[in-house]
Formats: sequence, C-alpha cells, structure tokens
Amino acid sequence: MPYLIDGHNLIPKIPSLSLSAPDDEMQLVAMLQEFCQRRRRTVEVYFDNAPPGQPRARQFGAVTARFVRQGTPADSAIQARLQRLGRAARNWTVVSSDHTVQASARAVRAQVLAAEEFAALLAATLSASPDDPAARAQPELSEQELNAWLALFGGDESLEE
Repeated sequence: MPYLIDGHNLIPKIPSLSLSAPDDEMQLVAMLQEFCQRRRRTVEVYFDNAPPGQPRARQFGAVTARFVRQGTPADSAIQARLQRLGRAARNWTVVSSDHTVQASARAVRAQVLAAEEFAALLAATLSASPDDPAARAQPELSEQELNAWLALFGGDESLEE
C-alpha cells in the first residue's frame, strides 16, 4: 500500500530530524528511500513553503517529493491528491497527525496513520538489519480485506464483532 505523507508534520516526530535544519526535507527523503527499499513500498511526500523556482515534484527512486508553493499548505495539496485518486484512494495510507487531513483521508476511505506511529515504523524498519526478515515487506491486509478473504475461502469467523 503506497503512502501519502505530510512531510513537515512528520519531521518533528523523528528524533534525528529538525524543521530548523536547512536540509531537513532531503534528510527525510533519504530515510524514506531506505524505508521504501526495505518495505517495497512507494511514497509521495508533500512539503509546503517551497521557494520560488524549485521544481514542484522530484523523483527519488520510489519516493516522489512534492514541493507546494508558498501560500498553499501541503494539507490542501494532499486533500486534492486524494480527490484525484477517487476510488483508488482506499488503496493508500495517509500519514499525518493533522485532524483535517485525517478526516479528508477517512472521507475517501484511505487508511490513516498518525505521524508518530509512522515515525516508529520508520525507525523500526531502518534500525533492523537488511537481512532481518522483519525488515522485509510484510503483506498488510486491512480488517475488511481479511474478512473478504475469509468469506471467499469459507472461513467461519470474521474479525468484526
């Protein structure tokens, strides 16, 4: 499941990063590249307050960094992206602790992960040895997907109660 990440919301949740660092965004992108490689995922990370003249989007392997121009918050860009995804938004996980962004994600049935939770997942993934099976991608099924599979293959029990 790919991730849509509110970059400036995530940076303060990672102990080794600081919003006051001049290269905080690229430090986060480097961490996300490693995360994507180990987890076999893709990420779109949004940063607001991009200076004029900077490209709007840059590709870094499985990480797409989207730089939102000054005057427009990254939150609005994430919400617009979710709207453009339409029904496919349910296949994405939105990473933000901003309640408005979370509500927008839930409205289109996207998964929501608080920035603190993702920071912990990121730290665990990056601290694990690359050869450690825990560092490799694990299939992530939602409760709904698991129940659908159980129903399809004759499972007697559902996770919903």
